[in-house]
Order: sequence, then C-alpha cells, then structure tokens
Amino acid sequence: MRIALLTYSTRPRGGVVHTLGLAEALAALGHDVTVWTLGRGGGFFRPVDPRVHLAVVPFPEAPGEGVGERIQRSIALLRQAFTPSAYDVVHAQDCISANAVDRCVRTVHHLDQFTTPELVACHERAIVRPYAHVCVSSAVAAELHAGWGLTATVIPNGVDHERFASAVPHVADHPYLLSVGGIEPRKGSLDLLAAYARMRRSLPGLRLVIAGGETLFDYRDYRAQWDAQAASLDVAPTVLGPVDHAFLPSLMAGASAFAFPSTKEGFGLAAMEALAAGVPVVVRDLPVLREVFGSAVTYGSDAASLAAALTRAVKEPDPDRRAAGRALAAAHTWAAAARRHVGLYTSLRGATSPDS
Repeated sequence: MRIALLTYSTRPRGGVVHTLGLAEALAALGHDVTVWTLGRGGGFFRPVDPRVHLAVVPFPEAPGEGVGERIQRSIALLRQAFTPSAYDVVHAQDCISANAVDRCVRTVHHLDQFTTPELVACHERAIVRPYAHVCVSSAVAAELHAGWGLTATVIPNGVDHERFASAVPHVADHPYLLSVGGIEPRKGSLDLLAAYARMRRSLPGLRLVIAGGETLFDYRDYRAQWDAQAASLDVAPTVLGPVDHAFLPSLMAGASAFAFPSTKEGFGLAAMEALAAGVPVVVRDLPVLREVFGSAVTYGSDAASLAAALTRAVKEPDPDRRAAGRALAAAHTWAAAARRHVGLYTSLRGATSPDS
C-alpha cells in the first residue's frame, strides 16, 4: 500500500514524534510510506529509518510574520508541493496538513480552541473535511462526536519503550524534577511553577528542569508572565529548550519525578516515555489521562495538589507503581498501532476512496 503521512514540522513535537514512529512501523510491515512535511529549520530532529521516504518542503523564515499569516503560508506551500495522486492513502496528522489536501484521513490528537481567525478556520476545516478520523484516546473521540457528530477509530499511540527503558540515567549536580514540552498555556506551565515553589519548602535542593518547546505559535507574552511569576516566587528553573534526541532518554531516566500538568492532551506521549524510563509521573487530573494511565501515575488538579503528589513521588517512590508504569509503556507498541492503521486503511479502501 502506498501511504503518505503528512505533518507540519521537522521539529520534536508530539504529533511529529507520532508521525515518524507510525511511518517506520508501517514501513517495517512492508508498505511504501512517505512522510511529507515542512522543513522548519532543516531536516528531521532525528534519523529516520531509510525504508521511509521523506519529502521535506522548504519553509524559509519570514521575519515579522504573524501567526495567521504563518498558518496560511504553511498550508499553501505544503499544498503546492504535495502529489496526492501518488498514494493509496493520504493521512494528515494535524490541522495544517489536513488543510493542505482535499481528501484525507485525519488523526485528531486533541481539540483546541483558538482566537486567531485563520487558526479557527484551519481547525474547523481540518475536522469536517476529512473522510475518516483517528483519535489516540477514547476521550478525544468522545469530544469529536459530541462537538461534530463524527465517529473516530481509536488507535492509541505507540512508545519507543526500549529506548527509554534502557537509558543510562543522567547524573546532575542536584536532583531534578523534569517537564517536557516547553513553556506554554496548554502545558500548564504557570501551575507547574507554583507547584515547584511549594515543593522547595521541603525539598530545597530540588531543581526544576524544563525541556522541549518547539512550536509554531508565539508565546512571548505567556513566557513574560512565567518569568515574572518565577521572580516573584524566587525560583530559577533550568529551561533547556529543545534537547538532542539522543540525550532525552537519559535526561528522563535521571529525573526524580516527571511533571505533566497539561490542561489539554490527547494521549500524553512524553509521560508514557517517562514511565518507560522508570520515573514516577504526576499528571493533571483529566479524563483522557485517567483513561490512558490509570493507576500507573498519580494526579493533581491545581498547583497545591500537583505539588503534594510530586513531593510524595520524590520522597516516597512506589516500586509497584514504577513496575506498573513500565509494563503499561511496554504494552503500547508502534507495531500494534501500525497494524491497526493498516486495518483501517484497508476497510476505507473497500468502502470509499480519497478520490471519490
């Protein structure tokens, strides 16, 4: 089967990680897979299995460009370059790539609420135009059905379990609490900062380390608010920004605990990777995260409860929960996800076609 997977970036965001993991697993099953993407800053953030074809569309920087303009330019460039007739299945992984094609399968990782007009329109078209939908959790599928009356096939994420389970823990000068995803509203960064300030009352030597943060959006105002709150709380987190792909597993494995206070998620891949690394994980108490993680993690709903759960995780790590977390992560394989995608693609080819 000739399969095109479309994503919007070469940088390490969850949807891009998902696209590459799925592409490699599909190629391992013998399918002809091409990943189409916009080359933001060059090639992909990690090596890609050579069985996967890569089509990276140049996306030069445009100084002074607003978010809406950037979204429209992204859609236009990908649409101009893409050749849909070359594939049996076209599968878009995000809002931008779903807008760049006329007919596609769409994975809805999570649902957003935007105020920028171009983003609002992009988000809506990327939901209503695809002829089939995939969600990585039942909770998001339920949101999609409640909001638009659409029925999605639920196929959970895979995780590169062995890569994180076998990592040699990073040794730092001080114990550290880790969060991955950068500083932005959806990641609950302000709550994390407040929770960390509370934790330092009983764990004064604990550092907060934040990794990742590649994004299309401009969060300068939110970052300024975050910096001001850090100063008022007298805390100085270590903000690494994007980290090297090869270093991330060690950074995960060396953490005393992993914080995942996101306010909106579709699955929680970074938290699942932390479980694979054997690290205690605390997440925000969201229905989707209850569904995915069950009792393998602990939960908090605000800065105070997140701080309490994280403090317990650091001071009193639970070996049974650690073992349950490793087992849960090991059960989510890209091979299984790929097989389920192939089943979906096959059923869709029998019922309809992207050209119909």
